[in-house]
Amino acid sequence: MSPIWVVVIVAAAVSSLCWIASLVTGDTSWVDRIWSVVPVVYMWIFAGAAGFDDMRLMVMAVLTTLWGIRLTFNFARRGGYTGTEDYRWAILRERMSSWQFAAFNLLFIVIYQNLLLVLIALPGYSAFEHQGGFGVADVVIAVLFLCALVGETVADQQQWDFHAWKNAETAAGRTPSPRFNTRGLFRFSRHPNYFFEIAQWWLIFAFGAVAAGSLWQWTIIGAVLLTVLFIGSTVLTESVTLSKYPEYAEYQRSTSPIVPWFPRRPQQRLAH
Repeated sequence: MSPIWVVVIVAAAVSSLCWIASLVTGDTSWVDRIWSVVPVVYMWIFAGAAGFDDMRLMVMAVLTTLWGIRLTFNFARRGGYTGTEDYRWAILRERMSSWQFAAFNLLFIVIYQNLLLVLIALPGYSAFEHQGGFGVADVVIAVLFLCALVGETVADQQQWDFHAWKNAETAAGRTPSPRFNTRGLFRFSRHPNYFFEIAQWWLIFAFGAVAAGSLWQWTIIGAVLLTVLFIGSTVLTESVTLSKYPEYAEYQRSTSPIVPWFPRRPQQRLAH
């Protein structure tokens, strides 16, 4: 059986389980909990179909595994596996009728997002179809991937440290200032973790493109749709943040939304 069909079967099973679990528990965050796992499984399916003997596929699988380990750890320490639903889904549930949210859950949260998790891993199929060779371009892509992985790790840690400080200030009866992170990597991007996450999957696409010998690959759709998803997530997340913190508007005016860049004007330096 072609590895692509194995991936389709696994994805269909995972989607069904996520949907059933959401109906039984009333919690729609099941796809969030498998997000960092199934692309790793898909990539190893492609590597296994090549007999674990193709250098490019093995590197892709190992790098994807490192991505999955990092993301799983960060999701777990934020309580993602304790039954807490993503606050964005709760907000959308309030804005929709019951049947509208049920349709949204099935079509977008379950089907679309699981389809996206397949699509971002499909450069592994390109590498499977064009096995052999591992050159300088592959090494450069691997190094860039590791740099993006480190960048996202740093951004998530800075956000974690900020919220730990913020919670401590609140517990001590003081009003945190600033009320959202504007330091470190967040000085150059409002969502540096999004930037590095997107970059890693564009680099996975690059592996497949190098294997095929051309950038004109239909598997680019995964990286494109992931980018669109994060842009949409940015709009929704920031609308919630702005409703809570009016001063966030100034941060939006001064700081790049996703791609890191120099601030448009000096930001107030607030120690904490």
